[in-house]
Formats: sequence, structure tokens, C-alpha cells
Amino acid sequence: MAETRGMAVAAQQNRRVRGGGGVRSAVLWDALRTVLDRIAPQGPSDVLDVGGGTGGFAVPLAGLGHRVTVVDASPDALAALERRAAEAGVTVRGVQGDAADVPDLLGAQSADLVLCHNVLEYVDDPAATMTALTGTLRPGGSLSVLVTGQVGAVVQRALAGHFDDARHVLADPAGRYGPQDRLPRRFTRASLTDLVAATGLSVGELHGVRIFADLLPGAALEDADTAEALIALESAAAVHPVLRELASQLHLVADRR
Repeated sequence: MAETRGMAVAAQQNRRVRGGGGVRSAVLWDALRTVLDRIAPQGPSDVLDVGGGTGGFAVPLAGLGHRVTVVDASPDALAALERRAAEAGVTVRGVQGDAADVPDLLGAQSADLVLCHNVLEYVDDPAATMTALTGTLRPGGSLSVLVTGQVGAVVQRALAGHFDDARHVLADPAGRYGPQDRLPRRFTRASLTDLVAATGLSVGELHGVRIFADLLPGAALEDADTAEALIALESAAAVHPVLRELASQLHLVADRR
């Protein structure tokens, strides 16, 4: 039964579910599949999703047969995760806590893959968080980091007509457009790479996620042919040395050798 369910989830991911959400996440899922094929070619792996919330990644990964733990500070998010996992017929372990406390909560070298998606923008000390997450990786394991891009935010604010905001994002070291900005920080390719490399991990190639998708009207992403063509473009541009900097999000995989 578990194998059949895993095959169904894999097929669903390979089809890249139609609609805006599927288009926006296609590049990221491709990268994660590549990582999992490399670190766990013979079977399921232990996956830790830090700040994984309601299980947008955790539940599909559990459906593929992996042993998944979500650490999140919000009890409401963990309750929603439990319901979502139950509806999908999978088991996901939920643990309440902060990213910096992960080694104490789960132990050292407890995961083959650690997801840190949209977390570093909000933590008090990104470097300390990175050190903590690195400590949970087993030798040969990988860390998947997803952050909001600073340059992409400049483009988006400018296209929305907020030119002063765009100028402030471009000039501000944290990539913020002012006190009204709800995001504490954004990252560039260089700042993200330096942060991850400082942990001693081997840094892989950076991918731009949602380079074009966030600039298009939502209705355009609902057409099947348009979605497929856009996914192909996003995949090709994801590693382009110029275009990837324009992405809404930056994705980096780092390995513990």
C-alpha cells in the first residue's frame, strides 16, 4: 500500500500539477528529487523540514516513502499538518520548537536531508541557525535552503509602480524597503552562498525559483499549455548566471561530505 501511494505521489510530482502553485514550485521539486535520488538511491531517507508549517513539502515527501519530521514554532501549523497528513494517509512527525534548537530536539546527525525553506528571512541569527541545522546532517546528507531574493524584489516592486520601495530594497543591506516591510531580510546569491559556505558545507549550484511566474497574471498559469511552456522556461533560466538573480526565491543545496 505504501509503495503504491508513493508511486502515485511520484507520478503526480512528475506531471507537475497544473495551476499556479505547480508552476511556481516545479523547479524546486526537480531539485529536491535530484537530491533525494543522490543521497538515498536504495530507499527512504530521514527528512527534517524546519519551519515546515502545514506540510506543503513534508506530506508529499512522506507520500514518497520518506520518514519526515517537521519542526515548527506554531502549534496551529502543526495541528494543520497532522490533519493534512491524515487526509493524505501518511505519517509525519511534528515537533514544536525553533530552528536554532533543532540539535537539542532531535539530536546530532539525525537527518539525511534538511529543508530550510523561507526560514532564514525571519530568524534572529541566520548564521547560528545554519550552524544548528548543519549539526543535524549526517555525513553525505544535504541541506536545501530557500530564501527570498533581494534583486527579484527590486524588479517586482518597480513593476508594481513602487519605485521608491524598489530603490530602497536595492540599497538596503538587508534588502528591505522600509519600516513597513514585513520581511526582516532578503538575500542575494552572494550573501546566501557566503552564509551557507561559512558552515563548512560544500555549496552546490544556486537555482532561481519563480523568475517569471510571479510577474505574470494568475490566469495565465492556469492554462495547461502555457504552464508547460513556462515550466520549461523556468527550468532553463533557473541556473542562468544573470536570470537566476531576478527570481523571487533563491534555492541552494549544500552537502556534508
